[in-house]
Amino acid sequence: MKKIFLLLLTALPLLTANAQSKKEKIITGKVLSMHDSLPLHGASVIIAGTGYGTGTNILGGFSLKVKTDTVTLEIRFVGYVAATQKVSLHDNNITVMLNKDSRTLQDVVVAGYAPMKKKTMTAANVSIVSSDAIYGYRAPQGLIHYEQNTNEFGKFSENKYHTAKNDPLSTFSADVDRASYTLVRRSLGQGQLPETDAVRVEELINYFDYNYTAPQNQDPVAIHTDLAVCPWNPSHQLVRIGIQGKRIPTDNLPPSNLVFLLDVSGSMSGENRLPLVKQAFKLLVQQLRAKDRVSIVVYAGAAGMVLPSTSGSEKARIIAALDKLEAGGSTAGGEGIRLAYRIAGENFMKEGNNRVILATDGDFNVGISSGKELEKLIEKEREQGVFLSVLGFGMGNYKDNKLETLADKGNGNYAYIDDFEEARRTFATEFGGTLFTIAKDVKLQVEFNPAQVQGYRLIGYENRLLDKEDFNDDKKDAGDMGSGHTVTALYEIVPAGSLMPQTGSVDPLKYQQPAPLPAPLVQSKEVLTVKVRYKAPQGKKSQLLQAVLQAGAKPITECPADFRLAASVAQFGMLLRNSPHAGKSSYDGAIKLAVSAKGEDPEGYRAEYIQLLKKAQALSASVAKED
Repeated sequence: MKKIFLLLLTALPLLTANAQSKKEKIITGKVLSMHDSLPLHGASVIIAGTGYGTGTNILGGFSLKVKTDTVTLEIRFVGYVAATQKVSLHDNNITVMLNKDSRTLQDVVVAGYAPMKKKTMTAANVSIVSSDAIYGYRAPQGLIHYEQNTNEFGKFSENKYHTAKNDPLSTFSADVDRASYTLVRRSLGQGQLPETDAVRVEELINYFDYNYTAPQNQDPVAIHTDLAVCPWNPSHQLVRIGIQGKRIPTDNLPPSNLVFLLDVSGSMSGENRLPLVKQAFKLLVQQLRAKDRVSIVVYAGAAGMVLPSTSGSEKARIIAALDKLEAGGSTAGGEGIRLAYRIAGENFMKEGNNRVILATDGDFNVGISSGKELEKLIEKEREQGVFLSVLGFGMGNYKDNKLETLADKGNGNYAYIDDFEEARRTFATEFGGTLFTIAKDVKLQVEFNPAQVQGYRLIGYENRLLDKEDFNDDKKDAGDMGSGHTVTALYEIVPAGSLMPQTGSVDPLKYQQPAPLPAPLVQSKEVLTVKVRYKAPQGKKSQLLQAVLQAGAKPITECPADFRLAASVAQFGMLLRNSPHAGKSSYDGAIKLAVSAKGEDPEGYRAEYIQLLKKAQALSASVAKED
């Protein structure tokens, strides 16, 4: 017996060492472009010979768990030459530099097609599994799931030119949504150009933060204007109008009564859906204060409450409820919304922020699912002081048009969460702006001076246009702004005396003569006047602000970096949409402006945008060669 005991003591260190060697270890690093040393967001980093890997974050960083002391990594990124690198545990924090691929994208992108029915296939080293018809994602076990593309985006026609004499007023609702940018980013990351109607130029522009002057008085918002020579049409001018919301410290924000309304139906299976939802809402939970309260409602074939109203101080309890969620069943979204609003009403805070936060792919197919019924319900609750914010997840059966409408009707923001980094920005970096409204029903009306402006075109905001009479109508719903939010709008204007772009013609009237036009104020050097109306979060009567823009357009290269960035993004959007108004827009021009406007970029968003431009440029060149 003693000999056996001594033998076990001798073997124990060996057994312990062997067990420790099998423990998972973490390798970290970053992937950069050799061309300009910028980070590559969305590069795939895979352990050779396996289906296991990860993607790089917005700063190009990655981390991988491994069970051996040495592994070979395969690194791929659209438009770049794939690389392999042997790594040991002693080579932590490695840097991989990728070279641009001189071949066309059709030579390096693997496009996956599958039958119309949902199908599962095994795959060891497939790097890109998407196409116009089918979207795919990799499960942890190395399986590739394919499903039919039934995405829906609202169709719209781009704004046309108007003459300042005949139509001097341009009226629209503020918009701080940025879902379109992340939808575009996801498509480009998968080696595809986005669907045209997924590109809403104003949301691309408003994805970025701009350094406008903060309000200096009691008003929650301030107006900023400037003027440049239009970079894609030098005979025109570019107007920038910026609205800056007051930033309120988190400790001073009112208490929140939040209801997490989470879609756990079968369509939410997959790593970029319910698992990402859980990660996102855990980030939000970490921001909550003791005075905030959270309830959780889920819906699939039926709706139910999984967590009653709970203090933000009980973070472990809230996170435990999130961890238990699993996907399965059909999608009774309407029933879930009804229950969420009822619970929000039961825990209503009179002086607080009452909000339902919906997370879904928008595929409502059971219960109250018609658009009009849902809209009426949401509008009714909005008037009672309960707002609705919407977060979209997943792709393949994504209903962008439905989710955007629901958020608009609910006085809330709409975002598409494509990865953990976007979740972090939404719920951690911009917590106050996401959840706390500082001004509601924010409307803009711009009056152009015919003495300075022949014609104008609003870039984007097609689904936010209002009638001119709506501006003074306090019953008319409009967009809302959160703490620290900015809204940016661009107008392309034709200077007085210049030729207007062709916009069609109308025959002279038969039964009446057109009314004589008032004489313009020739002596005025004012280009336009911006008027803004807003209401306090609980207010019923709007307040008016206004600002004037004087003549004097500067070359875009002499304008502030933020203006150069916005002009670059506008070109990006028009190029993606194949806009008839793109003029001399080019990816090279947009990249040049973006690089000049990069600045300090602490979060890496502008560097990431430059990489998106380069991806789109490569993909567009490939499509052009195929045509």
